[in-house]
Amino acid sequence: MGDAGDRPDPDALLAQVQAQERRAARGKLRIYFGASAGVGKTYAMLVAARKLQSDGHPLLVGVIETHGRKETAALLDGLDVLPLKTIAYHGKDIGEFDLDAALARHPPLILVDELAHSNAPGARHPKRWQDVEELLDAGIDVFCTVNVQHLESLNDVVGGITGIRVGETVPDTVFDAAEEVVLVDIPADELLARLKAGKVYLGPQVERAARNFFRKGNLIALRELALRRTAERIEDDVRAYRIEQSIADIWKTGAALLACVGPGPGGEHLVRSTARLAGQLGAEWHAIYVETPTLQRLPQPAREAILTALKLAQELGAGTAVLSGHDIAQEIVAYARSHNLSKITLDRRRQNWRWPWRRPCIERIASLAQDIDLIEFGAPSTVPARGPVQQQALERSFDIWPYCWAACASSASALVLPVFLNPSDGALLLLLMVVLVALRLGRGPSALATCISVAAIVFFFVQPGSTPALSVLPHPMTVGIMLAVGLISGHLIAALRFQAHVAAQRAGRAQALYEFARALSGALQAEQVFETTRRCIGQAFAARAALLVPDQDGHLALPASDAPGPAALDLGIAQWAFDHAAGAGLGTTTLPASPIFYLPLVTPMRTRGVLAIEPSVESTARRWILIPEQRQQLDTFAALAAIALERVHYIAVAQEALVSMESERLRNSLLAALSRDLRTPLAALVGLCETLVASTPTLAPAQLAQAGALRDEAQRMRLLVNTLLCELDSPRQKDD
Repeated sequence: MGDAGDRPDPDALLAQVQAQERRAARGKLRIYFGASAGVGKTYAMLVAARKLQSDGHPLLVGVIETHGRKETAALLDGLDVLPLKTIAYHGKDIGEFDLDAALARHPPLILVDELAHSNAPGARHPKRWQDVEELLDAGIDVFCTVNVQHLESLNDVVGGITGIRVGETVPDTVFDAAEEVVLVDIPADELLARLKAGKVYLGPQVERAARNFFRKGNLIALRELALRRTAERIEDDVRAYRIEQSIADIWKTGAALLACVGPGPGGEHLVRSTARLAGQLGAEWHAIYVETPTLQRLPQPAREAILTALKLAQELGAGTAVLSGHDIAQEIVAYARSHNLSKITLDRRRQNWRWPWRRPCIERIASLAQDIDLIEFGAPSTVPARGPVQQQALERSFDIWPYCWAACASSASALVLPVFLNPSDGALLLLLMVVLVALRLGRGPSALATCISVAAIVFFFVQPGSTPALSVLPHPMTVGIMLAVGLISGHLIAALRFQAHVAAQRAGRAQALYEFARALSGALQAEQVFETTRRCIGQAFAARAALLVPDQDGHLALPASDAPGPAALDLGIAQWAFDHAAGAGLGTTTLPASPIFYLPLVTPMRTRGVLAIEPSVESTARRWILIPEQRQQLDTFAALAAIALERVHYIAVAQEALVSMESERLRNSLLAALSRDLRTPLAALVGLCETLVASTPTLAPAQLAQAGALRDEAQRMRLLVNTLLCELDSPRQKDD
């Protein structure tokens, strides 16, 4: 019964089939669309008609307005032209399209120029587009022309631009219902040149048109309107085709944007600007943040600002991610290429995304991806160039203590080692100390330790018993090689340390999901799902969790468990999240002051419950809800829990169905036994009694009375058995 609402409506299917049949019987309309007169619509239509005729397709020219253009009139040679119908109006003969003659000849294709033309009084229809509708209903294909100013929806817009209100219009439904729309477009300067050459109008009309309608600004605006209206029409065609073919995959026919959020103050401004641009382009977009070992040491407020910007991007419809790497530009370009994103947006103020010895990040991206467009957004006038949080993040983004430890370790080694070791062994041991510093403290402290160690070798490991002097110093090349080896070793060790840290985090997330999925795979009862979810989420996110499931009336209730759950659980917020199938509470836009995050457990069939999570206040675990990767991991946990609850539900349904089937089998067996073992003997007994009563010669009165009494008791017993069988059979009839 749950799938009944997902079945197609038979009436809708029938209407769709009937509409397809009507479209198949109706003629097809092709519109040659332009920004204004003179762009070449009629010319393009006649060229296409001559090509079709040369290919063996018969056609008829219904009406063509050449306006004295010789090139257009020359294209009519060799084509079958329908004579115009003469209509007398105020003593004048006006030539109009002969609709009746066209219907009588019934050509496969007919050409009708100027769709918005108003017919002379006395014609069958007041508008030429109505003549075309009748031709289409008769199954005749039609080629026609129309200008953008003749569309009904744009009539007032064009009037406001040009100052001239066009009286002849075509309903947009006719334009939208056309099978094909061919845009005929030329630049404004070329159209003005055609006007001056007399290829648009003749005689005094040229000068009058140049002063009024055919001004360059008007033509540019009309051209933009025509291009936009054609794009909308094509977008409708694509959408209709996808619906008709039941295509669910995304077609990336437009530009896709990538917003690169950094630790500067412009994260939210960059996100909002990219969202507006994506809306204007009708494109999808992503927002990412690349975290390097240096940026990992940002103060907590700066990291919160970055995650807040990513959360805002997610709310605005973007795909978000936090990437890890050493080269920000390489990570950005790799993500853009892997997701087919053709435009990258950055904040102009992000000068912190550069090293002192390297080019700015935007120049690095430009050199790595010359085929990707780069867009810079400036700072809004209402936001200061750098706030206190960002200033702290940029100027004090490193901890001084690792450098102090590195300096102390290298200085102590330099003072102690010359007493016990020779120069070569001491140099190797100092190099080992540099590697250990890089492994433990990072790249910067390792570079400091390298410099101190090389200085120690220069000034302490000279000839024994001598005083350091220039003449006894090691060779400069030796010093340079030792310095390079130390710096390169420290850099590589620090890089491996960072990569190992990132890999360990990813492996931890994967291991947690694996353990959770494996534990849920063996759960056969809802209580097991509750306990497994509470335990695994508590371990993965350092949080207290609880599963709330609905009762028969759809009201959430706490599971019967003695395990500690969220302390400030609010069933009202949880019920809202359940009813609306949307997150609520901490980190959302719905009651964000709540300390608990409520995540609905949505399955393909229905919402199975709500997962309530309360991060530990003692730790920094409240940040996980803002990090895209950890939020995706939490969504995966919720999806696995929802599927497990649905599986447990259907296990219970299967068990109930099995019990019902067994009960039905037993009832059928009982009915068969009663029918066979009671009804048949009772029927035979009643028959024997009736035989005795009606026997000849007649029985004695006493014997006759006994036979009658026996017959009555047998009939009463048979009635009781029939009633019992009916009672046993009635539940099965109700189920059927």
